[in-house]
Amino acid sequence: MTVEARIRQEIEARIYSGEWKPGHRIPFEHELVAAYGCSRATVSKALSSLSNAGLIERRRKAGSFVAHPQVHSAVLEVPDLAQVIAARGGDYRWSLMNRRVETVVADFPSPALRIDGLHLESGAPFALEQRLISLGAVPGAADESFAAEAPGTWLLQHVPWTSARHRIRATEADRAEARMLDLRPRTACLELLRTTWRNGAPVTRVRQLFPGDRFDLIAEFKPDA
Repeated sequence: MTVEARIRQEIEARIYSGEWKPGHRIPFEHELVAAYGCSRATVSKALSSLSNAGLIERRRKAGSFVAHPQVHSAVLEVPDLAQVIAARGGDYRWSLMNRRVETVVADFPSPALRIDGLHLESGAPFALEQRLISLGAVPGAADESFAAEAPGTWLLQHVPWTSARHRIRATEADRAEARMLDLRPRTACLELLRTTWRNGAPVTRVRQLFPGDRFDLIAEFKPDA
């Protein structure tokens, strides 16, 4: 067995056994060079192979980490990211970046509460969120800080919705988005735009941006009778 194959196999074993969980930092390249007594090129090839297989993530200047498995969500559902991440054993956290009331909003009822934040899984950025909540439809939102609880989680618990519309597309992270998601600029991402209504009145409009290898949406359906 080559040294490259041994490095790859031993890292795989630690990941598959659960010894190294999603988000765990892989030893730096120079540490692996010293541990295996090989060249840096050999270590780099082994890590590239693991990255191509989706087992690790290589982050610029930060090193390599055990990859988070993709989250699957049904297209016809409105998922609570906190529950989705917790259900698969991840450590969920919400980080509020901005909260303000906007008196004039294009194509959305005013006034509206504007909330920007970041969803994290086991300390790693999982999704950027930009959300508007209609204060006419949900006046109670004005009294919430949303510092500890994500607005989507709060809305699902307090405001039943009767209809929703998803728009899903592939896009690229711009420089600011890439920095917040710990990605290289122009990395492929999945953008989800969703509006929900209650009895015909808009409740919330949200844009969520996911790294392309973290999240996908699925739908199961049958032909009409």
